[in-house]
Amino acid sequence: MRRADRLFQIVQILRRGRHPVTAQAIAEELETSKRTVYRDIADLIGQRTPIRGEAGVGYVLEDGFDMPPLMLTQDEVEAAVLGAQMVVARGDPVLSRAAQDLIAKIGAVIPETLRPLVLEPLTRAAPSWRTTSDNVDMSRVRAAIRASQKLTITYRDERERDSQRTIWPFAIGYHDTTRHIVGWCELRQDFRNFRTDRISDAAFTETRYPDRPETLRARWKRRQAEASNAWHAEKAATP
Repeated sequence: MRRADRLFQIVQILRRGRHPVTAQAIAEELETSKRTVYRDIADLIGQRTPIRGEAGVGYVLEDGFDMPPLMLTQDEVEAAVLGAQMVVARGDPVLSRAAQDLIAKIGAVIPETLRPLVLEPLTRAAPSWRTTSDNVDMSRVRAAIRASQKLTITYRDERERDSQRTIWPFAIGYHDTTRHIVGWCELRQDFRNFRTDRISDAAFTETRYPDRPETLRARWKRRQAEASNAWHAEKAATP
C-alpha cells in the first residue's frame, strides 16, 4: 500500500471508530507494523490532522475534521451501491427513491475509472417480490423518531385481535418481506416490535416522549444482548 493511501486509511479507521483505536488494531487491519502506524500518526498530527491519543491507549479523530466526501475506493463504491440497491428493493417508497438518487449522485461525481462500478455493478441485490405494504406513512414515522414524538396506533396481532397502543418509536427494522417499528409501548410498559402491515390506523401526535431516541436504542440493545446471552447460557447448560 502506498504511504498516501495508508495515511488516508488510518484517518478512515479513526473516523468510523466510536472508541479509541489502538495502533495494534490499525496495524492488523492495514497489515503493517505498529512502528509504521506510530510514524504515520505522528506525520498526520504534524499535518494538523486533529488526532488525540497516545501509544498504548489508543487514538481518536476529533469531531469537525472534514475530508473530500467522495474519495472512494473500488470496494467502497461497490459497498455503497449494493447497500443502496437493497434499500431500493426493501425500503418504503420515499427511501427507495432516495436510494436511487444516491446511486445517480455517486455515479455523477466519482472518477471516470470508477463509474462502471455504478453503471454495471459486479454485485447486485435481489429484488424482494413478497414485501408487504406499509399501512402507515413511513416518512412520517421517521420524522416522529427524529422529533421524539409519540405515535398512537391501532394494532392487529397474529390472532387478529386489535388493540390501541401509544408508543415511543425509536427505530425501524427492515426485513426481507416486512418492516417493523421498534418502540416503547405504554400499554405493555416494555419494548415491542410492530409490523407496519398490521397497523390499521395511526395518529401522529406532537407530544414528545421523555427519553431521547438514542437513549431508548441503547437500552433496547442492552436488553437484546442480555436476552441473547441468557439464551446461549441456557443452551450451553442443556445436556
